[in-house]
Amino acid sequence: MPIQQQTDQIRTEAQRLGFDFVGFTKAERLDAEARKLEQWLHQGAHGQMGYMENHFDLRVDPTLLVPGAKTVICLAYNYFTDDLQEDPEAPKISRYAYGTDYHFVVKDKLKALFQYMQDTFGEIDGRCFVDSAPVMEREWAQRAGLGWNGRNTLTIHPKRGSYFFLAEIICDLPLLYDDPIRDHCGTCRRCIDACPTEAIAPEGYFLDASKCISYLSIELRAEIPSEFKDQMQNWMFGCDVCQDVCPWNRFAERHKEPAFEPHPELLPMRKSAWEALNEETFSKIFKKSAVKRIKYEGLKRNIQFLKPDQ
Repeated sequence: MPIQQQTDQIRTEAQRLGFDFVGFTKAERLDAEARKLEQWLHQGAHGQMGYMENHFDLRVDPTLLVPGAKTVICLAYNYFTDDLQEDPEAPKISRYAYGTDYHFVVKDKLKALFQYMQDTFGEIDGRCFVDSAPVMEREWAQRAGLGWNGRNTLTIHPKRGSYFFLAEIICDLPLLYDDPIRDHCGTCRRCIDACPTEAIAPEGYFLDASKCISYLSIELRAEIPSEFKDQMQNWMFGCDVCQDVCPWNRFAERHKEPAFEPHPELLPMRKSAWEALNEETFSKIFKKSAVKRIKYEGLKRNIQFLKPDQ
C-alpha cells in the first residue's frame, strides 16, 4: 500500500476515534531539545519532580523506546469546556480534571488506533504514550505540525488554541511527515503577565515548574511554601490562567467526549462544602478523576492552604 494512502487512512481513523488533530514526524534523536532539557534540569526548574531526571536518553531518543522506530504519530484530544464552577468563591479545579482521568480515556482510543494499524497494515512494532512515559510530547507535537510551543510552553494550534491532551504512537512504520507550524505568539505577553507566581520567564518559552501552581497543587508532595500563600488565586488543583488569557483560545470549541463531563455535584459545590469536604464525598465526586492522584489528603492540604490566616 502506498505511504500516502497509509498516512491518510491512519489520519481518518484517528479522527473517527475522536482525535481532533493528527500529525506525523520522523523518529530521531532530539539533539537541540536535549540541550534545552539539560539546561532546564540543571537550573532545578523541575522542582521535586525527580523522575524528570530519569531515563534522559530515552526521553530524547524515540528509537531507544521503540527499536527501529521510523515515525512518531502525534495526536491531540480536545478537553475544553466553558462550564465553570458556580460559586465564584469556591476553590478552583482545572478544566482538564472535571471528568474521567484522561490517561484512561485517551489511552484506550490510542490503543484502538494502533490495533487498527496492525489489522490494516500487518505486523507493526510500536508503543502508545499518554503523558506517562519519558516522551517529550510538546516537542514532537510541534515537529508534527499540531501547533507551536508558545511563551507559556504549551502547544498552541492556530485554529483551536491549547486545550488539548497530547498523545503519541511511536512505531516502525514509515509514513509521510508533516511540516512544523511557525511560532505565532508575536509580541504577546499575556501569559507571562498573568501568571500569578511568575513561573514563566520574562521573555517566555521557559517555565520554572517549581513555581507553577499546577506543580504546587499536584506534583509537590511536601507542604506548599508559605511564599505562595497569596499567589494561588484560589486554585486547589491545577491552574488554567495562562490558557485562559491566551488570545488563541478564543477559537477553542467545546469537547464532544461524554467521559469528560463532570460529576453532577462538582460544579455546584459551594465554598463551605469544599472546606468541609470529607473522604466519602471526595471518593464519590472524584471516583475516576485525575484528582485522585493527590488523594483526599492532598486536596485537603490545598484547600487549607488557600484559606486566609486567622
